[in-house]
Amino acid sequence: MSYTSFQNFLSDDSGAVTVDWVVLTAALVGLGLAVMSVVSTGVEDLSVDIQEQLETDQISASFGSATATTTTTTNP
Repeated sequence: MSYTSFQNFLSDDSGAVTVDWVVLTAALVGLGLAVMSVVSTGVEDLSVDIQEQLETDQISASFGSATATTTTTTNP
């Protein structure tokens, strides 16, 4: 390896763009994980509320009448 090829190797910056993209991608993944951890508790609470509401609703209808009975409860 000659001195000029070593100088060319040191002055070459073609890998710098790759490092920039790796850092940018890692930041986006970290941001996505942070958002997921914040939002997941709210989504879980909402899904439990919906499940409870669906379990307490009772709908009964008969073919002989045009009315349907619905019982709903509200959670404070």
